[in-house]
This record gives sequence, structure tokens and C-alpha cells, in this order.
Amino acid sequence: MSIRRRGSVQHHESDLEVLHHDEDKLAELGYKQELNRSWSVLHNFGVSFSIISVVTGITTLFQYGLTVGGPGVMSVGWIVVTFMTIFVGLSMAEIVSAIPTSGGPYFWAATLAPKSQAPFWSWMTGWFNLLGQVAVTTGITFGCANLISTLGTVNGSYTPSAARTIGIYAALLVSHGVVNTFGVNILRYLNNTSIVLHSLGVSAIAIAVLAKAPKHQSARFVFAKFNDATGEEGSTWGVRASPAYVAVCGILMSQYTITGFDASAHLSEETKKAEWSAPIGVLTSIIVSGIFGFFYLLSLLFSIQDFERTVGSDFGQPVLQIFVDVFGTNGAIVLMTLIIICVWHCGLFSLTSNSRMMFGFSRDGGLPAIFHKVDVRFKCPINTVWLAAFLAFLLALPSLGSSVAFAAATSIATIGLYISYGLPILIGLMHPRLFEKGPFNLGMASRPVAAIACLWIAFISIVFCLPTANPVTSQTLNYTVVAVGIILSFALGSWFVWARKWFTGPIRQVEGQAVVISQEDPILIAEAKL
Repeated sequence: MSIRRRGSVQHHESDLEVLHHDEDKLAELGYKQELNRSWSVLHNFGVSFSIISVVTGITTLFQYGLTVGGPGVMSVGWIVVTFMTIFVGLSMAEIVSAIPTSGGPYFWAATLAPKSQAPFWSWMTGWFNLLGQVAVTTGITFGCANLISTLGTVNGSYTPSAARTIGIYAALLVSHGVVNTFGVNILRYLNNTSIVLHSLGVSAIAIAVLAKAPKHQSARFVFAKFNDATGEEGSTWGVRASPAYVAVCGILMSQYTITGFDASAHLSEETKKAEWSAPIGVLTSIIVSGIFGFFYLLSLLFSIQDFERTVGSDFGQPVLQIFVDVFGTNGAIVLMTLIIICVWHCGLFSLTSNSRMMFGFSRDGGLPAIFHKVDVRFKCPINTVWLAAFLAFLLALPSLGSSVAFAAATSIATIGLYISYGLPILIGLMHPRLFEKGPFNLGMASRPVAAIACLWIAFISIVFCLPTANPVTSQTLNYTVVAVGIILSFALGSWFVWARKWFTGPIRQVEGQAVVISQEDPILIAEAKL
């Protein structure tokens, strides 16, 4: 009995030491501990893994992939994108290890830049990250609304419309907002559920599809078939420009899917041993998602029964068509319901990450002070939760009048987030002496890896602004360039007109002193045990 008790005391002291260290590190960066730090490395990984959510990106953009490049671009593109994204993840992991705060990229940019340039780069990075975060939430949850709307047409009289889909979308955002407001203490458990769904659940679906499919496509079909349906026959972008143009545009499905892993950084102030847990969360979420996503993607492509029927499915959703062809109507409903549950979890944690970024940005003056308010009872930034939901709703409204709005939202998410990833990586590359490395250190490989990451981000930022439908009209315009241009103009314009007069970048709440937890404080001791 005494031995167990002694071990319990030692374990308890160890938990407190970890909490002391994390809060001291946060104090060195200038902040006091306000959020509930109870997440483990698994939880931190799980948030990014859930937001990447391969089943979400692949399922919702499968139609786009089949028409803009086809199976060959989808499969080979997935390999290329995963490989290149690992370079981005390595650079981000190295940075977050040194600078583990909720602000994420905008705080990194300020810390890594020369003091005179820090406010400007922090401002620009913050607004691109905010745009990307909002667009990711939009892409995920609006995609979920589309799946629900489509599933409603199976064995029913429901007729989808843009207005009805927006209504479903609004309801989903409200559900995510409510859970993030009142259920912050159960987010960890939902996170565990999400990890199981996105790993075992997706694997089970992939295996079942492959096992049940009446016939399988050839490897040549999966890895080499090119399909260009970006316009009427004879006037596609493959004819107007080149097949290579279509192929590079087609990798959007893969790159959009493997996006959002900065969530591990935004949740770092709620994660134990953040200097190690956050970089591990960033990197492993990319690698694990790449593996699971490739398996899921191949299972779908090999199981296509009739390519033309799948592309032109009466359901308007090729993955659903594949399930119907393989399992029949009832089986397809079951599998699509499971996928919708996965996508719901993905949207939930996207809103969580989004709200933490806005909380950090507001704490440093980038947003009105009302959004830097943590509810004492729930230890949650409730105001930013609902701000994130509201902005995500606004970004989806163009879908009422545009058939390509969803694809544009995914492009905006990809470009906005990756620019915000790339700016601090580029700044660290340009000013290596200002980069004080953390425990996760790439050593001599740091600068070459950062250079490759920056080049890849520059490439995709150009590619995903290009039109993918011909002819280009008000209905088919890729308004990504418009949205990104508006944010760029706003960020630059507001900086030179007024923000440069008062925005100083990250604001220190404390001047590096250690934040000591009283050994007599039962609440904090209980939190340390979690």
C-alpha cells in the first residue's frame, strides 16, 4: 500500500513539474496560462488528424478530382502532394517546438523577424491564417451539408437546392458552436472518437469496398487514366492550354485534404509537453493522413464499376455512386452515414482550431479585445467560437449563386493557410540567427527543408488561383483570386493606413517570470492529473 502511495505521489509531482515547465515556457513567450492545459500528445495529434480528415477531403472533392485530371492525377498527385507537404510540416514542427503558442503562424512570424519588421509580418501572416482557417471550416462543414443533402435523395423525395443546403450548413455550424461552447471538457473524448473513426472506420470502409466490388479497375486505369472534363468536348483547358495545366490544377483535391495541421500549434497552450507534443502532432498527422488517405483513395478508384456513370452520377456524388454500385442502396446509406459522422467531427475541430487562432490574434491586438475573453467556467474563448462560425457561414453564401463556389472555398482555404505557413518559414530562412531552436531541431537540414517548403507553397498559391472551368463566366469564375486579393489588399491597406500606428505584434502579458502553481491549489492540481 505504501509503495503504491509513494508511486502515486511521484507521478503527481511529475505531472505538476510538466505543468510548471509548460507554463514557464509560455511565460517566457509573454503569456499567462488561461486555457485548460489537459491535452496529451495523442489528443494534439488527433486534432490535426481530424481536421486533415482524409475521408472529408477525398469524398467531398472526388467529383473535382475525376473531372480535373482523372484517376491518374488523383493517385499520383496524392503521392507528390504528401511528399512535398512533409517538407512544410518539418519546417513548421521545428518552429512550433521553439514557439508553442495558440497564435501559431502570426506569432512565429513576429518572433522570427527582425524587431523592426515584426509587427508588419505578424499582421500579414495573421490575416492570411485567419482567412485560411475560416475557409477550411467552410469547406469542411459545407461539404458535410452537401453530403447530407445528397444522401437525402436516396430512397426519398427530397430535392436538394442551394438554399436548403445552406440551411443544413447553418445547423451544422450551430451544432459545432454549441459543443465548442459548452462541451470543451468533452472535446478530448470526441477527439478520441474521431481518431478511431478516421483510422479504423476509414480502413474498414476501404477494405469492405475492395472486398465487395464485383470487379476491379486495372492499375493502368488507377495510375495513368487522364480525364479532362473542364469544358465541352474540344474546348477544355487541356485543349485550350495543355494537359499539364489540368494536371497541376487537379492536385487541389490532395493538397486541400492535407491541410489544417497547424491545429497542433493552435492547441499548444492546451497541450502538455507542448515543445515536443505540438511538433509531433504536426508531423505525424501529415504522415499518417498520407498513408490512410492513399489507401482510401485507391480503394475507391479500383472499385469504380462504370467510369462514365460514376462521373455523371444521378446523385451528383461519385463516392455515393460507387457505394451504391458495390453495396446496393441500403449499404451505401450506411457507409455514407459513417462518412458524414467523420466529416462532422472534422468540422467540429476545425472550428476549435479556428477559434484558438482568433483568440490569440485578439490577445495581441489583431482583432477587437472582446474576442480575447475566456469564459471562466468553461475556460473557452466563447466569443471567437461564434465569430468563427459566423464568418464561415458568410463565406459559403456565394454558393447560392455560383456552381463552383465550393471548389473556390477549398482553394481559398489551401492558399490562405499555406501562405500563412510559408511566411514564418521564409522569415526563419532569411534570418537564421534570430531562430532559437527548440527540442525538435532539424540541424543542418533546417534551411534546405525550409527552402523546398517555400518553393512548394509559392507554386500551389499560383496554381490554385487558375480557372478550372471553360468558358470562364460569372458562374464558373474561380473567385479564389478575388478573395485572396481582397484579404491581401485589406491587410496591406489597413497596415499602411492605420494598423502600423498601433499594432506592435504579440503583446507580452508577463515579462518572462515563471508562473508558479500553488501546491495547495486543488483545482490546478486536479487539472495537472488529467
